[in-house]
This record gives sequence, C-alpha cells and structure tokens, in this order.
Amino acid sequence: MFFSLRNRLFLIFTFLLTIPFVVLSIIIPNWLTSMIEEQTQELTVEMMDQYSLYIDSITTQAEDLGKQVLLNQSTQQWLKTEKDGDETSQEELFLMKNQVQTMLSSVMINNSNSMSISIFLNDGTGTWGDNPNLQETDWYINFTENQQNFTRSHVDPYQQSEGIQKSQVNSYILPLFDMNTIAVSGIIKVNFPSSLLKDALSKNAAGQSGRTYIINEQAQNVLDGQIQTPLDVLNKSVRQINNNGNEKGLIETDFDGDTYFVFYQKLPIGNWILMNEVTESNLFAQVHDLQRTLFLSSAAIFILTILASFFLSSNIVNPLGKLAKAMKFIERGDFAGAKRFMPSIKSKNHEVGYLVNVVDHTIDQLKNVIETEYEANIRRKDAEYKALLLQINPHFMNNTLEIIGGLAAQGKNKEVVNVSVYLGRMMRYSLNTHSSEVRLKEELSYIHSYTDILKLRYEDSLTVEIIEDPEASDLSIIKFILQPLVENAVQYSFSEKNSAEVSIRTTKRLNQVLIEVEDKGAGMSEKMVNHLLSFTNNVLESKGESIGLKNVLGRLTLYYGENFSYQIDSQLNQGTKITLCINVSKGEGHAERNDYR
Repeated sequence: MFFSLRNRLFLIFTFLLTIPFVVLSIIIPNWLTSMIEEQTQELTVEMMDQYSLYIDSITTQAEDLGKQVLLNQSTQQWLKTEKDGDETSQEELFLMKNQVQTMLSSVMINNSNSMSISIFLNDGTGTWGDNPNLQETDWYINFTENQQNFTRSHVDPYQQSEGIQKSQVNSYILPLFDMNTIAVSGIIKVNFPSSLLKDALSKNAAGQSGRTYIINEQAQNVLDGQIQTPLDVLNKSVRQINNNGNEKGLIETDFDGDTYFVFYQKLPIGNWILMNEVTESNLFAQVHDLQRTLFLSSAAIFILTILASFFLSSNIVNPLGKLAKAMKFIERGDFAGAKRFMPSIKSKNHEVGYLVNVVDHTIDQLKNVIETEYEANIRRKDAEYKALLLQINPHFMNNTLEIIGGLAAQGKNKEVVNVSVYLGRMMRYSLNTHSSEVRLKEELSYIHSYTDILKLRYEDSLTVEIIEDPEASDLSIIKFILQPLVENAVQYSFSEKNSAEVSIRTTKRLNQVLIEVEDKGAGMSEKMVNHLLSFTNNVLESKGESIGLKNVLGRLTLYYGENFSYQIDSQLNQGTKITLCINVSKGEGHAERNDYR
C-alpha cells in the first residue's frame, strides 16, 4: 500500500514543493532580521547625529541671545538704576524698564526661532511681570543648586506675548550681573518653544513604531508629554548610560517577554540624553508576518499536494467508495442521503461511469414511487386532522352565544361587553390560519379569555388556576388542545356539584412539555378510563359526535405520532387529571406573534 500511485505522487510533490518552501520560510526571515537590525542601527545613529546638530544650533542661538542681552547697555543701565534704589525716581525706573522691554522686543523680532527673553532680578522683579515666587520655581532651583542652564519643558506666564505665555517652552538661563562689579543680581531667561525640539524629534523614531525622547540624567522627560517606555527599562538604560561613559551606543534590555533596543546619544546641552527606543516585536513585526505567511503558504502547498495526489490517483477508487456509501443509505431508505454521496463522473464512457449512472437512475425511480405514495398518505392525514379541528369551532360558538344571551337577558350590559371583547380575541386566534402551531403562552392566553367568559357566567361558583412554567412559554404546540379539556372539566364538575375547581399547569422537562388539566368534578369510571387509554384515532368515523377529550387526543396523535403520550387519572366523585406529554423543541414555531389577552 505504501508504494501505491497515490503515495508515490504524494512523496514526489512533498519533496519538490513543500520541503523547499519550509526551508525558505526559515532562511529568508532570518536574513531579513539581521539586515533590518543592521540598517536600523545605522539609520538611527545617522538621524540622531543630525538631530544633535539641529538642537545644537537652536541652543547656540539661545546662548547668543542671552549674552547679547547681558552685554546690552540698556540692560546694564537698568540694572544699575535698580541698585541705586531710593536715589532714582519712579519716572526714571519706569523709563529704563521701558527701554529694556523695547530692546528685548527688538531681539525677539529679529530671531528666527520665535524665541522670547525675560529678565528677573533676585527679588522677582521682571521685565514682563514680577514673580514673587521666583526662588521657589523648579527650574530656578535646578539652575541655582545644580547649575543646569537648560530647563525642562514648562509653561512660563512671564513673557511678552499671551500666546507664548500659554505654550510649553524650554529655556536657557544665564546669570545677570553688573559688568563692572561682577555682582550677580538676577537671571536672563531665553525661552524657545518646545515644539521646535519635539516636531523634529518625532521624525527620528527607529522603525515605524519606535519612540524617541530627550531625557536628563534622572530619567525625566525634557519635553512635554509622558514617556511610554516601561519605567524599569528606562531606569536600567539610564544607569548603564551614566556608568559606561560612552557618548553614544545601543543598549538591549529584556522586559515582559520582549527585547527593548535603546539607542542613545549624549547631547552637548547640560545633561540631556537623546534616546530612541523600539521593541524587537515591533521592529521585526513585518518579518514575523512574512514568516507566518510563508509557513501558512507551506501548509497550503502541503494540503494542495495531498489533494493533487488524491485527485490524480483516485479516478476509480473514490467513485467506487462513494457509491458504496450511497448504497448504505439506500438500504436505510434515505434516498436524499444517497444522492449526496453519489459520485459525479464527467465521462460516462467507461465501466465506472456506467455503473454510477445506473445506480443514480434507480435511486430517482425509487424516490419518485415512494414520494408519490407518501404524499397521498399525507393528504389523507391532513384531511382527517382538519375534520377534527372543525369539530371544535361550532360547539364553542354555541356555548359562548348562550352565555352572551343569558347575560343580556339579565341586563348585565357590562358583562356582555366583556364577553364580546374576550370572544373577539378568541375569534382572532381561531381564524389565524397561517400556521397550525402556536407558542404555548399563546394557547394559554386563549384559555385565559375562554375562562374569563366562563367566570362571568358562573361567577363565584367557578375557580380556575393557571400555573405557567416560564421555560415552557416559547415551546411550540398545535392549537386548540386546552379549550376542549377545560370545557369538559367545567361541564362535568357542574353536572354533579354546585361549584367547579379547575387547575391548569405547564411544565418543561428536558425536551418535553407536560400539560396537566385537573378538576374536582364527577370523575370517570375505571371502564371509561381504560377505554380512553386504549383510544385509537378513527377520526372520520366520529361524525361530529366525539367532541372533547377524544378530539384532542386524536389531533395530537395525528400531528405528533410517537412524540405524543398521555395519562388519565380519575376516580368517581373525586375528579379527573389529564396529563399530555409532547416532545417539542424550544424556538420552533410560527413567525407571527399575537397577544390575545
């Protein structure tokens, strides 16, 4: 069997197609991974060098502006005037401050990067507004205590333009001192928009999903925004950068099942570090997708190899195998199943094709003969069922009209109206011929209307209890199986007693619904119970005389066959309990939904 044509073709296709494709699925992604890693490192280092030059040009301009303001005559004169204190009039102070503001405005207008400049004395007096809390400001403390001339991103409300006051800025700070005495009297603060650094920084990310930041030696973000890199990775990387002394490099850190590639370069600005981070899963995502695609393609080729070998070698074996399966269905009388397993032969000019054609024709002939007889039997059965159904309506109408007539004769107009409403609901239910099945809750709704009519007639003499199982409400049953039973229970109760008690209960048990109708009326003799238990469904022989229990049992037997059973418990003068058991499935039934209550 191993050296059959089918297995030989399978081995040839596997060695020629599948195995080479699997090998390529391993080699190509590994080669791409090493190439991407090398190119990413080269490009990232190049971009970081370019960004370092860019940020150096901005900070150099900020330093030049700060020195220009420090050496300006207006600045030195204003500083001297502020020192003189009481010897200078308020008019002179105002004039000098105005000259300094004019000078600062001129400097800000002439620079190309929207930089702004402000001057603060040690007591918080400023050119664009006084800041009494100057010495408590974070960036001021960092400058005085840590000698950090460049600040982190912040909002500075003490600037010339309202638009600049609300935006994030980084600053260059240098001490303000008298050129003659070299005594420090304040600071000069050159602000440049954080967006200058941030916009260019976003173009330096490694890969499509890399993240890039400017941080200080405390692993704090110099620009605005949150650092998305995990804190453990960030702190570990900063410690290695501070310890190794290299100006630039690459750090690999494992965290949470992934490898983080951290490219870094120390900037020529204080303690700022340019960091570029990307995870291995993101960097090689496309390579992994390619590898997965190649493996899936290998699997598809392997499957196609199997299919091709089977197709080329099974022109005889497969048709005969399917024909054997079809013959098993024919033995069970399932011609539809046999047709599903019949093989299709394109060419019928050989022995297998002829055999398949003959069997297929035989199935069609047998199916046609059997279906013709079956349809005739179904039509006869349907006629019997409708004959039983028609026995209910005239009898029900006569009883109801008698109730209406009796109430009208007594002058009970309100009760007549109520009975008419109940009757209308029942007629709508009765005349709905779209389906012979309804949900159990609709049949019970119909019974509610029917018993409401009876209660108006018998008043307090009649007690009806209906207990519904919510799980059985949506199960499908045929119509008009409860009304005849309830009618009999009421009728035979009043035949022997002055009152009637009727109980109706529904219960769902697995895939069965149990319907119980119990009364405390006259009951039945053992002979009558045995007769009903041995009841046979001779429908058309009843000639309209078998209304009630036999009617219900006859219709249920016709409709459900072996899926229906019943039980009768009765004793003379004590009452009767009838239990109907129907195998049904939840969710089946008619498409319409009506409320007859």
